[in-house]
Amino acid sequence: MQKSSIPNINKNNLSKNISSKIGVPDKYSEIIINDLIDILINFLKNNELLKIKSFGSFKVLKKKSRIGRNPRTKEIFKINSRKVVNFSASTNLKNKINKNV
Repeated sequence: MQKSSIPNINKNNLSKNISSKIGVPDKYSEIIINDLIDILINFLKNNELLKIKSFGSFKVLKKKSRIGRNPRTKEIFKINSRKVVNFSASTNLKNKINKNV
């Protein structure tokens, strides 16, 4: 599998971008980002649906337990039930992304 040459943005880069854009110290923007992430996680834990207008929606899906198989060793094992987060981009976000294409 070939690695992408486009770097991912991390919290540090994101906080620097925010601090330069709104003119606050990096430490404050880092606190804002961490608090925002905590709020989003807690909201998803409690409500299972989070809609952010003009961005998209996050939905918690419940996966049932099932039987899996290791493709290398052919060993069979149980995959426990779990919750996963699904993201659906809004039409507005899709249009903005595809506008430059």
